[in-house]
Amino acid sequence: MGYHRLELTEAEMAMDTYQRSTASQEPKQSQTESKLGYIFDIQRFSINDGPGIRTTVFFKGCPLRCIWCDNPESQQQLPQLFYFESLCARCYRCVEVCPSGASKISPDGSIEIAQGLCQACGLCIEACPSDARVMSGRTVTVEEVVEIVKKDELFYRNSGGGVTASGGEPTYQPDFLKELLRECQRYGIHTTLDTCGYVRWEVMEGILDYIDLVYYDIKHMDTIRHRELTGVGNELILDNARRISQSGKPIVMRIPLIPGCNDSEENIKAMVEFVTGIKVIRVDILPFHQLGSKKYERLGMTYKLAKVKPYQEDEIQALKATFKSYGLEVSIA
Repeated sequence: MGYHRLELTEAEMAMDTYQRSTASQEPKQSQTESKLGYIFDIQRFSINDGPGIRTTVFFKGCPLRCIWCDNPESQQQLPQLFYFESLCARCYRCVEVCPSGASKISPDGSIEIAQGLCQACGLCIEACPSDARVMSGRTVTVEEVVEIVKKDELFYRNSGGGVTASGGEPTYQPDFLKELLRECQRYGIHTTLDTCGYVRWEVMEGILDYIDLVYYDIKHMDTIRHRELTGVGNELILDNARRISQSGKPIVMRIPLIPGCNDSEENIKAMVEFVTGIKVIRVDILPFHQLGSKKYERLGMTYKLAKVKPYQEDEIQALKATFKSYGLEVSIA
């Protein structure tokens, strides 16, 4: 069956730009070397990122800039410096060793970090006596990740679990992702992709061969509002969701609900109509929370939703009931 080809959208033009830029950032490798990937965490014994007990690999780099993102350290592909001001002893050793002038002493004696100047060299981390600085992000090989994943094969078999590629956006590093998933499947490990769907179909299609389950995000049905909230339009995302459904891959649709952003009656109805038009296992509602707000401060970033209050339990249950009223299987993630 052929697919209708969309006209080249702003999203696809942006995709060209970021794929070229990330390709230029990758270290040069010979044909015999393993693919290198950028990650910021590997979480073992995870129970929220797919069926059973899982190991979740958090990829660094994302083409979206969702204003509610609870992993802001995942947005940039290269390593970033976390600064824990509450632990700082103000010894100023970090200022002395910083080769780029990113660490400075403010008039009040506190430390000011210019993230744009930081080279992520790690010298300030080595010099800090109070562990006030931590580097988020590192380069790994496929073999290194697989060795960690394989440690819990027994738990995967007993619980129906496996490995989940999350982020950030895993498809931002398609070659590394594909090789990692292929290796996991070679060992009989179930694979799940947690994706925003903002990737060229040609790239996604090649990855799907190594995916057993897709966790797919839908954030807003109006492309203009979607761009305001995430930095990109939604045309490519919605088209890829349809194509994945038509491919026969099982999908769990994940919907982050953010007060005042995408929880209007009109948008919820539009999301339900879209989801019921494709084949999904269930819908996972992800209610807004502020658990990642401190990360913005530690990265020197502004958290735009600081004044937005999380839903109360009765509000969450009301939202769940609304989705269920359309005949959908719904869970609160």
